[in-house]
Amino acid sequence: MKFQIVTKYFFHRFLLILGFAMCFFPAYGQEDNPEERITSSRSELWTGLYTKYRVGEKLYYYGEYHFRTRDQLVQNIAQVYLRFGMSYIIDKSLEVTAGFVTPLYWAPPEFDNVEEPFDKVVPQYRLWQQLLFVQSVSKAKVYHQIRTEQRWKRDWLVGSPFELSFRWRYKLATYIPLNNYKLQQGTIFASLNNEIFIQSGKKIIRNPFEENRTFLGLGYILNENLQFQGGYTFSYQQRTSGIDYVNRGLVRLAIYHNLDFTKKKREEIEFQPLF
Repeated sequence: MKFQIVTKYFFHRFLLILGFAMCFFPAYGQEDNPEERITSSRSELWTGLYTKYRVGEKLYYYGEYHFRTRDQLVQNIAQVYLRFGMSYIIDKSLEVTAGFVTPLYWAPPEFDNVEEPFDKVVPQYRLWQQLLFVQSVSKAKVYHQIRTEQRWKRDWLVGSPFELSFRWRYKLATYIPLNNYKLQQGTIFASLNNEIFIQSGKKIIRNPFEENRTFLGLGYILNENLQFQGGYTFSYQQRTSGIDYVNRGLVRLAIYHNLDFTKKKREEIEFQPLF
């Protein structure tokens, strides 16, 4: 009990500090002259399967499996993205997760005009850790997600070295049931979230503010094991140069699958997966 109280205490303090930081980091990345900015836009389609399988009283296997395309939504492959982890339920309002990620990135079409040899597909390796805190506000669920990532990534040019950088993410999300008082079987729900991405490392000089995503969607809970969600994300990115910006429109479709592999049935922990 003392551990839970201390954890929540520091969690709330961290949220407060992060809230102030979010007010300043976007401005930090805007030091360039607006007239020098180069802004582009593109559309993408993100499809994903999210799994959460109970393997112990408070222990879950967590997995995400994504296939992403870009340019007129489906013209080119963008990523195959695999995230794995183990989650531990501290109590009904607090969960911790850690694991690794192995995404594959396809070179963008502009690399077809590059004279130097390049790899069409490059891997990236990450470790990740997450804290998820949930609140009930009337009939809605409000989530605070803090995620940290250690990323080993490289360029597409042949022989490019892997370099370590760090990413810090905070997401504020809510799920609002529309045809029931709570999130249960047969419920249609609205989902809304906003997430900010901040990065650091030796090579992160002009774009510590990496990205901001805003998502609006609808979902349906078929039963306790299966739910569906779809929606639209507006993403605003700043590139390495500090003057290149990308506005992305992301159509997102997802399936969530939950199972309980423990022999003894226990009270279900009311967590809804997040984008």
